[in-house]
Amino acid sequence: MGDMRHVIIGAGAVGGTIGGRLFEGGHEVVLVARGPHLDALRAHGLRLATPDGVVALPVAAVGQPGELDLRDGDVLVLAVKTQDAEAVLAEWAWRPVRGGTVAAESLPVVCAQNGVASERIALRRFRHVYGMCVWLPATHLEPGTVEAQGAPLAGMLHIGRYPSGTDAMATQIGADLAQSRFLAPVSADVMRWKYGKLLGNSATRSRRYAGTTRGTTRLTCAGGRRPKGPRCLTRLALPTRASRRARTSVATGCGSNRSTVRPEVAARPGKA
Repeated sequence: MGDMRHVIIGAGAVGGTIGGRLFEGGHEVVLVARGPHLDALRAHGLRLATPDGVVALPVAAVGQPGELDLRDGDVLVLAVKTQDAEAVLAEWAWRPVRGGTVAAESLPVVCAQNGVASERIALRRFRHVYGMCVWLPATHLEPGTVEAQGAPLAGMLHIGRYPSGTDAMATQIGADLAQSRFLAPVSADVMRWKYGKLLGNSATRSRRYAGTTRGTTRLTCAGGRRPKGPRCLTRLALPTRASRRARTSVATGCGSNRSTVRPEVAARPGKA
């Protein structure tokens, strides 16, 4: 393995924060962006606004795969929206890498996104796929600027192989992140963290859609029962200690009306 270089594909709020903090930590970083954001990055570098102030970081930036000479030791960090993952991965998969290989064969791709679909999409093309569960408060409001609100740590990023396991690459990526103001646990079951976050996000949205009863929203299982751990996980493919294939149906009660929310899960751990 050569010297590690982090190629951040999608330098928005999440990607920009990860790339900026890695660069501050002394690691080699390339940001991939487009449009006015790319123009601003090339002209002035990345402006990273944090509780400690605003810094301008002279991070290298490119607009497409053909502008970058890929090499052994590169890590592709996918931080675009999930709906864009398929097209973006197709662009990068067959790019040549020094030594006679292509990216799909020799380079790891890390899916730093919400949801659980991108890892499965990536595994259709890339041999080495890693999941990352992102807990990172950040915003991207104007070209060239990213606001990272987390302090003293920028966020928490669980990382592990997809569909499960760890290896030297996951450990090295986690070490680089830990040196760059992130809490970065290396997890052999990273998809469990991602499914758990998906369930939490789904419950939050269901509360918003259902409204409130006397200032609060009641969250119940199908049949009107209050959620009690694995017994409520009967519909959603969420790994738990009791059952890695448990599924849940979450319904929200609002007065006499009840709506059932069944989040669609596009991918499950262990299946490509």
